[in-house]
Parts: sequence; structure tokens; C-alpha cells
Amino acid sequence: MKRKLEGQVALVTGASSGIGAGVAKAMAAEGATVVINYSSSPEKAEKVLNEIQRAGGTALTIKADVSNEKEVLAMYEETFKQFGTVDILVNNAGLQKDNKFHEMSLDEWNRVIAINLTGQFLCAREAIKEFLRRGVVPSKSKAAGKIICMSSVHEVIPWAGHANYAASKGGVMMLMKSMAQEYAPMKIRVNSIGPGAIRTPINHAAWQTPESYNQLLKLIPQKRIGEAEDIGGAAVWLASDDADYVNGITLFVDGGMLLYPGFEDNG
Repeated sequence: MKRKLEGQVALVTGASSGIGAGVAKAMAAEGATVVINYSSSPEKAEKVLNEIQRAGGTALTIKADVSNEKEVLAMYEETFKQFGTVDILVNNAGLQKDNKFHEMSLDEWNRVIAINLTGQFLCAREAIKEFLRRGVVPSKSKAAGKIICMSSVHEVIPWAGHANYAASKGGVMMLMKSMAQEYAPMKIRVNSIGPGAIRTPINHAAWQTPESYNQLLKLIPQKRIGEAEDIGGAAVWLASDDADYVNGITLFVDGGMLLYPGFEDNG
């Protein structure tokens, strides 16, 4: 049976750990050739590369800060040199710099917006240029290209102490929807995934002790923390032809976090 992403090239930003690593491995398992982007952890990126290769997949690591236009252009140039094109972009790179709003520095604000939002703009712009140039290749996909933006439940849920992060994810939502609307006629699909609490290094403090883990579970009706594999499976589906009529949505993968769990006992 043909794998869902056979013969396609997927660029996954921020893929050296956490959700990005999970997505990269899931896409490779479904036949995609994967570009593992990283910004500062070559050893972690190599570990993901080795895992994919040991499983029989094909991958490449490329260093680039997604908020830096020159580095993004160089990343695409290297991708095209190695693999000829790109079929899937997973705009995953992101970070948090948390602070009380009245104590938040301009640097803390700017850095989060630069990576989480401007980085998605820069990477998506170059992907769309390539999708438009190449068009649909029916043997690979019904779409000319697919973009998956990594958003968050915090594109909807306000988050005190994390105003920069929540603002960036609200921006991602409208960036994604605007791109989807503009390029749907060209058979380019753009969607988001909105993870809830996922067991990754970025939120280690939220699940590292039994006390913090149990406190976290109060926010999750399903009563378990998510794993990177949960997001990987969702990303594969969104990138595949199984989701060909899905365009401009945020797929929340959150164990029900958006179901207002404070009301599960009638409020």
C-alpha cells in the first residue's frame, strides 16, 4: 500500500526536538523526504536525522533562524539543491519568553513575535513561490503544496503572563486563514494545528513533577498530557490527500482543553 506522503519533500522548521521532531519522524514514516530545520542544537537535529535514517527514511539537517530572511532563503536554496522542490512546509519553530505584561521587555516581545509569527511568514512565502512555480504533480498529490502552521490553543485562550506568545498565535491564525483564502484557487492548502499541553521541553515545568502534572490535568478533560506523536499523526493527515478538501482550519489537538473543563462539574 502506498504511504500517504510517498515521494514528497517536507520541510519542518524547529524539528530538532519536541513537536517538530515528532512531526518530522511521522512524515518520514509515511514516505516523505524530510528537511530537519534547527537553529541552535545540531546534536539534537542529528539525533532526529539518525532516527529517521535507521527507520529507512531520507532526511537532511539545515541550520537557519526562521526570523532571518537571508537564512530562510539559504535554507530553501539548499533544499532545492538537494531535493529539487518542496511539497510540504510545517511552520513549527517557536519559543516562549514569559513575563508579566507590565514587566515584559521589548526584546522579550520582539523575539517571540519574530520567531513565532514573522518566521512563519518568511518560510510560507518561499514555499508558496515554489508551489506556484511547480504546480500540481498528480502522481504525488492533488494539491500544488501544503502548509501546516503550528499554532496553539492560545490562539483562542488568553494566557496571562504570556501575552507575547498568545498574541503571536492569534496572529498565526489570521496569517493562516488569509493565505488559505488567497491561494486555495491555486490548489495550495494552508491549515494550522493547535496543540494543547504536549510533553515537550518548552513546557517541562508544567509536567516534570507529579504535583505539576496533576495540576495540569485539571485543564484537560481527557486526563492525559499529549505526546509529540499525537501532533505528528495530525500533521500527516493534514498534509495528505485524505485532507484534500480541508483548507483554512485550525485542527485542535488538545485532549479537550478548549471544552472549558472548569464547567465539567457544572461550574
